Amino acid sequence: MTTTATSTRTAAQGLGSSPARPDGPAKVRGEFAYSSDLWHDDMIWGATLRSPHPHARITGIDVTGAVGMPGVYAVLTHDDVPGANRYGLEQADQPVLAEDVVRYQGEPVALVAADHPETARRALEGITVGYEVLEPVTDAWAAAAGQGPALHPGGNVVRHVPIRKGEAGAEGEVVVTGTYEVGMQDQAFLGPESGLAVPADDGGVDLYVATQWLHADQRQIVAALGLPPERVRLTLGGVGGAFGGREDLSMQIHACLLALRTGRPVKMVYNREESFYGHVHRHPALLRYEHHADRHGRLVHVKAEIVLDGGAYASTTGAVAGNAATLGVGPYEVPNVTVDCRGVYTNNPPCGAMRGFGAVQAAFAYESQMDALARECGLDPVEVRVRNALREGLSMPTGQVVDSPAPVAELLGRVRDMPLPPEPSGRDDRDLRLLPGGVSNTTHGEGVVRGVGYAVGIKNICFSEGFDDHSTARVRLQVVGGEPVATVHTAAAEVGQGLVTVLGQIVRHELGIERVTIEPTDTTIGSAGSTSASRQTYVTGGAVRAAASAVRAELLGRLGRPAEELRVDGGVVISARDGVVADIASVLGEDVLDETVLWRHRPTESPHPETGQGVAHVQYGFAAHRAVVDVDVELGLVRVVALDCAQDVGRALNPRAVLGQIHGGSAQGLGLAVMEEIRTEDGLIRNPSFTDYLVPTVLDMPPMSVEVLERADPHAPYGLRGVGEPPTISSTPAIVAAIRAATHKPLRRVPVRPEHLV
Repeated sequence: MTTTATSTRTAAQGLGSSPARPDGPAKVRGEFAYSSDLWHDDMIWGATLRSPHPHARITGIDVTGAVGMPGVYAVLTHDDVPGANRYGLEQADQPVLAEDVVRYQGEPVALVAADHPETARRALEGITVGYEVLEPVTDAWAAAAGQGPALHPGGNVVRHVPIRKGEAGAEGEVVVTGTYEVGMQDQAFLGPESGLAVPADDGGVDLYVATQWLHADQRQIVAALGLPPERVRLTLGGVGGAFGGREDLSMQIHACLLALRTGRPVKMVYNREESFYGHVHRHPALLRYEHHADRHGRLVHVKAEIVLDGGAYASTTGAVAGNAATLGVGPYEVPNVTVDCRGVYTNNPPCGAMRGFGAVQAAFAYESQMDALARECGLDPVEVRVRNALREGLSMPTGQVVDSPAPVAELLGRVRDMPLPPEPSGRDDRDLRLLPGGVSNTTHGEGVVRGVGYAVGIKNICFSEGFDDHSTARVRLQVVGGEPVATVHTAAAEVGQGLVTVLGQIVRHELGIERVTIEPTDTTIGSAGSTSASRQTYVTGGAVRAAASAVRAELLGRLGRPAEELRVDGGVVISARDGVVADIASVLGEDVLDETVLWRHRPTESPHPETGQGVAHVQYGFAAHRAVVDVDVELGLVRVVALDCAQDVGRALNPRAVLGQIHGGSAQGLGLAVMEEIRTEDGLIRNPSFTDYLVPTVLDMPPMSVEVLERADPHAPYGLRGVGEPPTISSTPAIVAAIRAATHKPLRRVPVRPEHLV
């Protein structure tokens, strides 16, 4: 009876269940310790002086006005960086502190450490920097064409990715063309950049920080500090959202420099405005597409030119360009492909990773093109997509054969067949509040029309193009208080996505026990890679599975029975023939079973530099959306009435977390469709606040019907498929398609603004 009860409890917490998040109650109550809450009794405060100009030559820096202020412990410039004054995720092209030139508004120029944040702010005002203002390079298309001054050695093209498949001259009977634009979206995480650097007795430093990739941070920090890795130790602080914006460094090196100079712990926390300047954003994009098809809507040839504005420094622009190019025709069978994607330098704000990573920009263009093709061929927008839908066994534009389920047509059919929301039944006060502008009493229903739109998207899962993508995990099993307890240690960053929950589920599944502890995330164990690319459940989940399996094999090996006849569940070992043969605690005794595994998924390869051909990606994820909108064509206001989704997740290890990812990703896609944009003018950010940079609220996010497909990928752990990014990709074009259907406007730019509709 006890065994049965324990087994039931374990099953309720294992794979396929939705256990409560361990950090959930503390976050709901406001008791969770985020990195901005870090504290040390002896700490002082760091602050950053930033350039007010997007492009200027530094003629001099005078720090005497700050050095003499009471309460100021240190003032640092580029001369005080002991190691390399360059860092970067893909290439070290960004100064820790600007030397002779600033290349974007907000570039760090000097640092201050003081006894109080207000003292630090006043000290920044005491630093005088001489600038010779230069003309900024802000036109990404011109930069891609080689026009204008070079901002870095080698010119302004960070990377050019060509894709060539089939016949270059292939033409169709029907041709649709379009030029599209995607604005600069911000990750808009609620927790600002923050961390605490503590000098250590060995001359090194311990950094507690909110980040997405501890070991990438460490690699860049040690180069700047001139210290070996073992003397720069990182521990993950509580992360208040990320979405790609914490892959690049912000205050990490700065806090460490100040801590080592002063010998005191240094805390740095950005305010909201500084956060807008202090992290990368989604790449704005210009996209020119030409789709050729036969009269029945079957694609013959897709041509595209894509330009991504990477801003002042490279960050992940090269990889984003790789995604935009290789995924640039969408989840469709296209025999002939000609794509050129360029990521470029400008003096606009630096851009890098954000949820969807290049696939978002391409999807808005190719899905808009598919709607245009449907109109030209007289087809339903779902039908034209189904006729061209990618499926298992077909090849991508890179020549890579899709060797796992690709249920694109099924996803489209599922969202098409979902019930539509009812039309407003009358004009009472409740109905009016549900109309665009109704909450503000700007409408009584006149000029409001409804539209329905569809879109489907494709996203690579995990790192690609030959990157050595791996994760390290340690699993330890021992008896504590008479009960078997497992401990898991990885360097994988929990940024709110629920990784700590699913890793516990994996260990419970593999070891058949209830109690699992996740140790703090730090650099004392090998790298787990970045929490990005929808990869952590796949890669770190794979590593934890492998380590737990090794522990289980060692445990079962002690019983002298064939391992294939045994399984563990509910804290006991069960034989297929004899039933329960032992309990795990008695088999372990006082021993500790401890296994560390470095795990890799199957390899990828760098595409051919001239044709783009090659096995570029590990896995593909697919999602489809149907959007229903009401549009006030007189006021230019939009209300998204419904945003329904179908997504293939391979296997839902945690169904509730999967739904959360789909809802959250769809909300960010809605933001890009109708409101979210960092507005720049001559390289200057005009709306660095949540007053002027708008994000969807509970009033903007509609109800969602979600269908989760589980078409297992035979190459992935448990058959799973990365979940986090695909819903962001198809939600934006579906909403814009619905607005087009309502207004009959071309709408070739996102976000859609009122002036685009009136």
